[in-house]
Amino acid sequence: MRRVVITGMGALTPIGNNLESFWSNLKAGVSGAATITRFDASKFRAQFACELKDFDLKDHFHVKELRKYDPFSLYALHAVDEALNHGKVDFDVLNRDRIGVIWGSGNGGIQTFQDQMKEYCDGDGTPRFTPFFIPRILVDIASGVISIKYGLRGVNFCPVSACATSNTALIEAFNYIKWDKADMIISGGSEAAITEAAMGGFASARALSMRNDDPKTASRPFDVNRDGFVMGEGAGALILEEYEHAKKRGATIYGEIVGGGMAADAYHLTGTHPDGDGAVLGMNEAMREAGITADDIDYINMHATSTPLGDNSELIAASRVFGKDSNVSISATKSMTGHLLGAAGAIEGIATVLALKEGIIPPTINTEEIEPEFADHFDFPLGNSKEKNMIYGMSNTFGFGGHIASVLFKKFET
Repeated sequence: MRRVVITGMGALTPIGNNLESFWSNLKAGVSGAATITRFDASKFRAQFACELKDFDLKDHFHVKELRKYDPFSLYALHAVDEALNHGKVDFDVLNRDRIGVIWGSGNGGIQTFQDQMKEYCDGDGTPRFTPFFIPRILVDIASGVISIKYGLRGVNFCPVSACATSNTALIEAFNYIKWDKADMIISGGSEAAITEAAMGGFASARALSMRNDDPKTASRPFDVNRDGFVMGEGAGALILEEYEHAKKRGATIYGEIVGGGMAADAYHLTGTHPDGDGAVLGMNEAMREAGITADDIDYINMHATSTPLGDNSELIAASRVFGKDSNVSISATKSMTGHLLGAAGAIEGIATVLALKEGIIPPTINTEEIEPEFADHFDFPLGNSKEKNMIYGMSNTFGFGGHIASVLFKKFET
């Protein structure tokens, strides 16, 4: 059985523009939510989001790249560059035919699509679309751009499963390495959806929090007074590698992927199954593949977007899988980063890997009163990080359309 380890990570998030600052602020319980600066949101129902801070694309990319690529692709390139440096990857001494990219996004170039259509509609009706319009909006283009930049000729594609996308990408990458179809894969996800179209659309679907008077405390997973998620943006990149391949090149190993579970709620277009049927299947499949039981799981980074029905559904599913008197610790880092949609799983996967490595559980912030039915079922570190010796951690993601993807990580042991 080929082991799949993690040898590099990169993070571009609303609470940190690199891996170090992201993890430091996550442990400290820093909120990334604030009033939107990207556009005038004063007439929108939800007027705040978790934007990137002090990050200007012009400071990091050449004008030619800015013209060719949508922000979601540029976010991807930025996070991947950090991950490769973090992993000390030298492609010149590796076989590029055996190195691939499986990268996800839920919305792709929504900013480009919105801007170009607005320009067309506000003009005289003459189509003046940039020749880069189509490649900029394609959800798969970030995966292609990464492979082109580094000359990687292995497997290359983009799975799309809404907010479960980057977990799906990680599971696919895990499988391709396990099946001996690749030795290394760059995987993760990116999203740049803090736009008028996305904010207006999600608000109309009643998915977003409306706490415009107090954005920093708006994302409050599991809380009885939660009212919706906070939009986030950014990218998370992980270098997945076959263990012997990593050992041969002297790589530092930060964690291991040992299981992945994908399933479907088969229930509703946007809502999760009230009894968590799909989530139960996904979590159980991840553990089955890893050859462990629910008693072995130490920590779960929950999908927990802070929507009234979604959080309850996941807590019910967790109670069905782990019992109603479990020692498993649960937190929701979306309380700090907001919901990065298709990039959520990548960022939360990184958080889970670092939690296992350092023995520190990042907290759930803003939550004051856990849903009473579940308050005694699990360990909920609220407000402050918690030290805990851990071996196995799980990261859950669910997406519109009923998509379920759970990734199971293990603290690295030789």
